[in-house]
Amino acid sequence: MVEGVSQESGAKDGASYFGEEVKALRKSMGLSQGEFATELRYNQGQVSKVENGSVMASESFAKAMDRVAGTPGVYLRLRNKLARRGIPDWFAPYVALEKKAAVVKMFHPTLLPGLVQIHPYAEEVLRAGRPTNFADLIRVRMERQEILTRDEDPARLWLILNESALRNPVGSAEIMRAQLHHIHELAETPRHRVQIIPGSKVNNLVVSPFGLLTLTDGPDVAHVDGFPRGFVLSEPADVAQAQDAYDLLVAMAAPPDETAELINCIVKDCS
Repeated sequence: MVEGVSQESGAKDGASYFGEEVKALRKSMGLSQGEFATELRYNQGQVSKVENGSVMASESFAKAMDRVAGTPGVYLRLRNKLARRGIPDWFAPYVALEKKAAVVKMFHPTLLPGLVQIHPYAEEVLRAGRPTNFADLIRVRMERQEILTRDEDPARLWLILNESALRNPVGSAEIMRAQLHHIHELAETPRHRVQIIPGSKVNNLVVSPFGLLTLTDGPDVAHVDGFPRGFVLSEPADVAQAQDAYDLLVAMAAPPDETAELINCIVKDCS
């Protein structure tokens, strides 16, 4: 069944379900995994990862399946439908815009944003909400981070955090040390900028997570997170107000060249 998602598939994450469809197609064609990989023009390792559900197939992979199977657009539509499982409807417009961003500016008062969370930290954060689509949510969160490491025009990140967000324990001390190490690496990456508002400064200016996107093919937009959902702001006056708030947070934060040392101090407290 490739035209839609069956009720039975609801118990599986999207990557696993699509992987089963890949394996079913391969077996129906009487091909080994290596032979099937040759037909798709992918290597066997990539096919294996898709079949066992460890990764969601890319759009180009799904298109290759349609080419081999002679099913124009069928596997691509299925792949895209399954890939959207981990994206709430209200968040989908932002994710689409984020992929086009040249610069991502983010602020979070209490947690590290999803765009910079390591896998174990993200698991702890998302598991707290007891979602039924946990695996899909994790997959989407990790895939979003690819905009920072893509080969062509990776996005630049400007992250501002309250110090309390770095000290807020999420998971074990080991998870926190690994997460802080990741933020340290981002802070030391020349194209990114990470700033911390020290705990000695009271930040009553902004209490909600928000961000700004500088797009490659359109005007800047802002995103404000909240309960039960966030929303995208595209009106110039709203975006300008968000930028003003961000500028004030920048002024409150310690300079970027002090970030690494501040993180090192926090890591010692996690030991």
